[in-house]
Amino acid sequence: MPKTIVVLPTYNEITNLPLITKAIFELDVENLHILVVDDNSPDGTGKLADELSANTYPGKLFVLHRTEKAGLGPAYIAGFRKAMEMGADYIIQMDADFSHQPKYIPELIKAIENSDMVLGSRFAKGGSVDETWGIHRKLLSWFANRIYTPLILGIPVYDATGGYRIWRRNTLVGMDLDRIRSNGYVFQVEMAYVAHRLGFRVREIPIYFPDRQHDESKMDFSITIEAALRVWQVMMRHRRLNAHMRATEAEAHP
Repeated sequence: MPKTIVVLPTYNEITNLPLITKAIFELDVENLHILVVDDNSPDGTGKLADELSANTYPGKLFVLHRTEKAGLGPAYIAGFRKAMEMGADYIIQMDADFSHQPKYIPELIKAIENSDMVLGSRFAKGGSVDETWGIHRKLLSWFANRIYTPLILGIPVYDATGGYRIWRRNTLVGMDLDRIRSNGYVFQVEMAYVAHRLGFRVREIPIYFPDRQHDESKMDFSITIEAALRVWQVMMRHRRLNAHMRATEAEAHP
């Protein structure tokens, strides 16, 4: 049974962390582990993660402490590297706020059997977002992902900013994570684009994307607009990549 590690970045998620970890471990999935990547949360999330690791899920939940809040991209990169060091075959990335529902994890694992990266998509056929989203938020996010980004980058996905994904270890090795420079939500776009340019098999499965259940969202319109503008930067940086430029295990730095 392949070893699957869920990389769960946290910053002030003390309310959500025990709930999301419980929901993940209640799934009927063998050899499933969680790696919490905490950016020195002032609310004590990191300390709680240590307690869950030691007392509730020993040998199943692990914690990577970072000294400062350096952004989403570096947190995920650090988590990916640690997960690979831990021997992960599959690596899932997801948020801790329940906008990425754990119930899709078995479907993601099934889909990765014939793919190199699978993305849980709000905008693929059958996907949807929270009913409380206003029309402007829906249109902006739909246009940025369904029209704007695929048109510029030519990637075969309709939710390039979506952060609910599963990766094969060999995909992350071949991408060489040192190539990835973005922070914020454009990090998700850059990861998808590099995987596509290197010839990896990328696909989507539809998901329902609810708003977070506890605390406040860290996402706003300015972040969405910045990510859209930085798509051009991502294209210029990686447009010459091709499948012959995949990194080897020795060249990458997991």
